[in-house]
Amino acid sequence: MDVTPIIDPLNERQREAVTAPPGATLVLAGAGSGKTRVLVHRIAWLVAAEGVSPWSILAVTFTNKAAGEMRARIEQILQAPAGGMWVGTFHGLAHRLLRQHWQEAGLPQGFQIIDAEDQRRVVRRVLRSLELDENRWQPRPVQGYINARKEEGRRARHIEDGGDPTRAQLVRIYSAYEETCRRGGMVDFAELLLRAHELLRDNQSLLQHYRERFRHVLVDEFQDTNTLQYAWLKLLAGDHGRIFAVGDDDQSIYSWRGARVENLRRFSRDFPDTVTVRLEQNYRSTGTILTAANALISHNSERMGKNLWTEGEQGAPICLFAAHNEYEEAEYVIERIRAFNQDGHVRREMAILYRSNAQSRIFEERLVNAGIPYRVYGGLRFFERAEIKDVLAYLRLTRNQGDDASFERVVNLPARGLGNRTLEQLRLCAREQDLSLWQAADMMIGSSMLSSRAASALAAFMELIRDMRTEMGEQALHAQVDVAIRRSALTDHYLQKEKGEKGEARVENLRELVNAARGFDGDEDEVLSELPLLDQFLAHAALEAGEGQGDEWDDCVQLMTLHSAKGLEFPIVFLTGMEDGLFPHKRALDDAAGLEEERRLCYVGMTRAMQRLHLSYAESRRLYGSETLTLPSRFLRELPVEQIEEVRPRMGAMASRPAAIASGGLREAPDPDGFNLGERVTHARFGEGVVLNLEGQGPKARIQVNFENAGTKWLVAGFANLQRC
Repeated sequence: MDVTPIIDPLNERQREAVTAPPGATLVLAGAGSGKTRVLVHRIAWLVAAEGVSPWSILAVTFTNKAAGEMRARIEQILQAPAGGMWVGTFHGLAHRLLRQHWQEAGLPQGFQIIDAEDQRRVVRRVLRSLELDENRWQPRPVQGYINARKEEGRRARHIEDGGDPTRAQLVRIYSAYEETCRRGGMVDFAELLLRAHELLRDNQSLLQHYRERFRHVLVDEFQDTNTLQYAWLKLLAGDHGRIFAVGDDDQSIYSWRGARVENLRRFSRDFPDTVTVRLEQNYRSTGTILTAANALISHNSERMGKNLWTEGEQGAPICLFAAHNEYEEAEYVIERIRAFNQDGHVRREMAILYRSNAQSRIFEERLVNAGIPYRVYGGLRFFERAEIKDVLAYLRLTRNQGDDASFERVVNLPARGLGNRTLEQLRLCAREQDLSLWQAADMMIGSSMLSSRAASALAAFMELIRDMRTEMGEQALHAQVDVAIRRSALTDHYLQKEKGEKGEARVENLRELVNAARGFDGDEDEVLSELPLLDQFLAHAALEAGEGQGDEWDDCVQLMTLHSAKGLEFPIVFLTGMEDGLFPHKRALDDAAGLEEERRLCYVGMTRAMQRLHLSYAESRRLYGSETLTLPSRFLRELPVEQIEEVRPRMGAMASRPAAIASGGLREAPDPDGFNLGERVTHARFGEGVVLNLEGQGPKARIQVNFENAGTKWLVAGFANLQRC
């Protein structure tokens, strides 16, 4: 077969990867370097040039969409169906394997796959069967624990509790969950891959069959594989080691969901004689953007090494905007969107990226006011998010106890021990007596219609709403919202229910709701303005939830988190909220590994931009309900000054701006108060320590000190009163 169509469209390095001899090949594919093209053309090369049967090829991707596109492109190049080839996601391929070998896997022939929601229901049933308090053992974190252990390849019987009572209880729950799923013929997503791994590991004849069949294993986004996925791939590749892995350690940003960048680094050790090819020519971004991104990521240690370059134009400088606050930042972005739109750029070519979901609210509000359609990619608009609707339901109930929808939403949130049977009794009573649910509850509490436990729980809930209303009183609007969040205990509820980044993101959204209330001035309508401010705000929230969001096919500005932006590209990108504590996130400031992942996330954000990149930060930002003076992100100081253009001079109110960002470019900040790195200092409360880091200048500068007894602390120079030892 003529292989010209396969290799002609490729550059030198892509061709080297595609035509590598059979064996272990690691392709380090930088952002925008054509990794999907390499994977597709590699498969076509194996079939056309090496005479490999499609039947002996297995290709793994991370989404069904990517798998479908890969298969279509392969068939287009080969001009023939790719019959017999297995192309799919880890879960999809594991499912296919288990359906074919259900008996060997110890499953019923008609086993059912349960999604995350169904799995949570099963966990809840298990907790009840073990007579465990759901307030202490909440289904979602227990579900997360079970899935994490499965992704490590560990069954309940493999886990030692080490005498820890909490761990012992979790192992007991895990064991009971496994038994429940076995009896019901149920398989969750994590179980699919674990069971498929065990199937091959424990059945040598079957393993040998698939090793002989799949002589060529290809893997996309290798940096996103978890422990079990890598173990499964190693098992399948076996001795022949014909595995072709494509990934980028500089774009590994999902450690919080199990991804292990170490898998890329282990590859060459686990597969001897690995051929490593680096794809560094970028086909997406301008030279300016790539130079800045390279400089940023070079600050990470243990990189496998890449330097992106382009034959394209150098392009415009990266614009850096220092806003007084988050509102001015949003106004700047809106102004630039309008200008680009007038210059001929359609709105869908522009994306606003942010580290935290809570940041979207200000942009949504300003876009609606400006009449610019937008779309929140991969997420909900601010006032549509579940945690926001929960607080709003509490607020509505304080204003109107007859609001049945709000009553049903929060009567058992957080859990108060009210089951579906109690709520059904309430609904029945309300229908028969023509009462609201609140009135029906009030009537039933004093009767014998409810159990004493249910009656007590309902009474406590109603008393909470009354107390909430009393405490709100005549307080300012933002204080009333804060009362609802605090008294409802929703913050603790979400932190316990969803551990890690998801739970914290919900809490950040709750805090942003307080900010939204603080900035709400009321309705200008003559009639509506007569309503209490809380009622106006609730109406505003309901209307905001139903406006502004465009459909997927509309010409809309794209809003998304940096994590959601992975794999996408836009001619114009606004990377916002570039402040220490926001980006990099506060969790990562004292954690070397976490800080490196945040830097990779920034690198991903920057390399989404094709033509123009705008960076912005606010000198002050309202966080957690109070105004906070912020420091520019340390990532800004890691960018080459010659690639940056500040879009306005320092003046007036900008005088407080830290000297890390100077007019005309970036430079290193001077040492605050004359302290030096490595110098020993003493603090009245924390004792003696060593200076680790210095940021800013003057009384608002920050000093990081590693104290001998208190550990690492960030201190504000003007208040710390540090003394030299």
